[in-house]
Amino acid sequence: MNEEHQPIDEKKIRIEKLEKIKSQASLPYRFERTYFNADIIKNFENLSTKHEIVKIAGRLIAKREHGKTKFGQLIDQTEKIQVYFRKDYLADSFDRLDLVDIGDLLGIEGEVFKTHTNEITVLVKSYTVLNKSLHPLPEKWHGLKDVEIKYRQRYLDLIANPESKKTLLSRSHIVKLLRKFFDFKGFIEVETPILQPIYGGAEAKPFETYYNVLEEKMFMRISDELYLKRLIIGGIEKVFEIGKDFRNEGLDRFHNPEFTQLEAYEAYNDYNDMMTLVEELFKFLCQELFQTMTITYQGKSLDFGKPWQRVEFCTSLKEKIGIDILTAEYKQLEEKTIELGIIDKAAYPRPTLSKLLDKLFSHLIQKEIIGPAFVIDHPKVTTPLARSHRTNPLLVERFEPIICGIEIGNAFSELNDPVEQKKRFEGQLERQEEFATLDEDFIKALEYGMPPTAGLGLGLDRIVMILTNSESIREVIPFPQLKRLEE
Repeated sequence: MNEEHQPIDEKKIRIEKLEKIKSQASLPYRFERTYFNADIIKNFENLSTKHEIVKIAGRLIAKREHGKTKFGQLIDQTEKIQVYFRKDYLADSFDRLDLVDIGDLLGIEGEVFKTHTNEITVLVKSYTVLNKSLHPLPEKWHGLKDVEIKYRQRYLDLIANPESKKTLLSRSHIVKLLRKFFDFKGFIEVETPILQPIYGGAEAKPFETYYNVLEEKMFMRISDELYLKRLIIGGIEKVFEIGKDFRNEGLDRFHNPEFTQLEAYEAYNDYNDMMTLVEELFKFLCQELFQTMTITYQGKSLDFGKPWQRVEFCTSLKEKIGIDILTAEYKQLEEKTIELGIIDKAAYPRPTLSKLLDKLFSHLIQKEIIGPAFVIDHPKVTTPLARSHRTNPLLVERFEPIICGIEIGNAFSELNDPVEQKKRFEGQLERQEEFATLDEDFIKALEYGMPPTAGLGLGLDRIVMILTNSESIREVIPFPQLKRLEE
């Protein structure tokens, strides 16, 4: 190959530059920053009037030359700001800017001013290379629209796309607000085991592991519910937990096998009280984040200032398919589901009645609900941990909050009758439901008496999706699960 056509080894060149920088001065262990970029922009008038020297630090994301001057953009966690290098101020260190590339981390000391184009800028009096990027940054309008780069190399996404960084910072803020809300309401935050000898609290496939010391197979929790109820029984009457749950199932726009759940339980209340709590929670979040009760998600307007719509599960499904699901035979419902193209005739194993009803509702009704809405009063067969409805024993007192067709949680008046609870668990086992379990220790705890209790589970990732207008759950999880690349 002709030498002039050989590809440039960018990494090699940058390593050589790094060695030259290190030969002149070692890379510093710290840099004393006095301002974030956003603070400089916010307090520009005061800083420029006082001619105060500021110290900033961040990553160089742009650089252009004009003879004996150079302009650049430095970005930190808060904002990007223009920096201005002049040879008459920097002397020999100006020439050493040839060793500085886009992507490098710099510490800068200088004075703020506005250019003739009215852009807030830091006039550099001195700079320090804090570390060097050995790879060029991808162009955000080209490389980071590639999902492979965006999620596998999330750090590049955060460097190149300010909106991605804003979303993850918003997530942190939302978590703090959730804790603030439940603390104000008198709930006690607790932690429950992630490794459990018996999984429970939901119908889902668990991840399995092995506990060497105990010589016992264990499961990653699929829900926090059964342990939090034990605390209610023990007299801690208002508890909540924010933590990771794990379900060994699909990956899609709304699902990640490792996800963050908020669960809350309050003694002496029922699911009506919990609906009120959810309405209050979203009012609080909207006020704190947006100072308005009306927000937009994916082009759809949502008003959290008014009472949420109530949608009855059984009634709405009967109106849609013309079948009373409380009295219909499994075969009739299965045939309707196949007829509508919701499940394949050859599908195996056959879905349980509970999953069949869930599929029917999700495909025919839920996706059409803009809301915010509560889907209420589900068939008893769908929810073994919920208390029977006080006016219809074929139903349970359960609700699901739905926003723009997205289920963001699940809640019910909790079943506190140990005899009935055991009977329901045993019924699942008799029907050979795929993930049925019988937690005898939990039943024993119930036998000591659990007060009337309302329980709530909220998918924190999905809440963040709604509040940051994010289309996919992958956008709000810093490191979503991805299939390993082939070597």
